[in-house]
Amino acid sequence: MCTQNINAEIQRCTRCRLSKTRIHALCGEGNVSAKLMLIAQAPGENEDRIGKMFIGPSGKVLDELLEIAHIDRNNIYMTNLVKCMLPKYRRPKSDEINMCSRYLDREIELISPEILAPLGYFATRYILKKYDIPIPSKPEFRKLYGKVVEADNKKILPLQHPAAVLHDGSIKEVLVRNYQKLRLIAGPRPLGPRK
Repeated sequence: MCTQNINAEIQRCTRCRLSKTRIHALCGEGNVSAKLMLIAQAPGENEDRIGKMFIGPSGKVLDELLEIAHIDRNNIYMTNLVKCMLPKYRRPKSDEINMCSRYLDREIELISPEILAPLGYFATRYILKKYDIPIPSKPEFRKLYGKVVEADNKKILPLQHPAAVLHDGSIKEVLVRNYQKLRLIAGPRPLGPRK
């Protein structure tokens, strides 16, 4: 099994209603030998139009956060929980997550990263559920961000989605600290150039 096979399936997927409204079903991208996998919720408008991960406004924020943490984007693997854009940026529905998460599960199995970094509520909730980690109540959920959880020989570091900064600039400092933890838990194996 290789990512090309999964990607071909993703690109022609019609399993749910989102296939009718998308331009591109977005495949994961990056280093297939990556130690670190970032898992976002779903592609945005720019990503849907062009067919690449994190190229819109939140992509600029992500690039800055990775640069501060000394992580080279080329050395990680990025994917989405839901592979198609959600109309009007609505929340993903449970049947959409159920259909699409099959692809994510296969990507995790294939890439076999040591560190999973789910971005935002839905991606984090899915990964916690997948690894039988108790899911906190909604009010407590935010406390998970930036905390490492270990399961099934993987380190899981839930992070705020970079788009959160676009809605509330005051949290940028917290995001910077949390994204720097990726560098710390990675240990000596390179995630990119050290400065």
